[in-house]
Amino acid sequence: MTAAKSIFLAFFAITSSLCLAFDPSPLQDFCVADFTSQVFVNGFVCKNPTTVTAEDFLLSGLNKPGNTTNPLGVNFTTASVFQLPGLNTLGLTLVRIDYAPGGVNPPHTHPRATEVIVVLEGTVYAGFVSSSPNDTLYSKVLSAGDVFVFPQGLTHFNMNYGHSHAVALVVFNSQNPGAIIDANNLFGATPPINDYLLAKSFQLSKETVDELQAKTWPNPAVRANNVLGVDIL
Repeated sequence: MTAAKSIFLAFFAITSSLCLAFDPSPLQDFCVADFTSQVFVNGFVCKNPTTVTAEDFLLSGLNKPGNTTNPLGVNFTTASVFQLPGLNTLGLTLVRIDYAPGGVNPPHTHPRATEVIVVLEGTVYAGFVSSSPNDTLYSKVLSAGDVFVFPQGLTHFNMNYGHSHAVALVVFNSQNPGAIIDANNLFGATPPINDYLLAKSFQLSKETVDELQAKTWPNPAVRANNVLGVDIL
């Protein structure tokens, strides 16, 4: 194999992997989601442009506080393709997070998106942990107007660090970021993961693992139309 051919193949492999790391690029001005179509594609089929209206690109209500009376003390108001069909193929999702005092968005990852959080009200503690073997924590206490980035695929979290209600807006560079909530994924799996394996992995007693597996783990993604919690496409 010639040196030129080797360089070309290496370049092709790198650029191909980069292309696969993000939502597909749109090939037209817009592709408003057609939820009535039975065709299964990576995203949603486009509506006929002649039937598209300005309403397909409008969503109201992100100014309204969410109900935080739940075990985690948080609420997600989602602006995804399901609420805003004009977002289809554009690679974006927005979420308003309301936090009660002490409200927690538990450690989780987004396998398909980088996340940016902007604090609008209150004080929020936010951070992420780098991959092993370093496992380095990067965290900050954020005030209104502060912005923090959670890199794609890394475990991260945020919580209300103050004594009053807090609000943040988060943006994902994917219309389906997905979410893996660590505690739910490991201790709430169905069927359960072998308790001996978990006890050994977390240096816990088998009894403690059994107790954790017996709990009902709150899933904030259910209140966000599953955009944050499960594969929806």
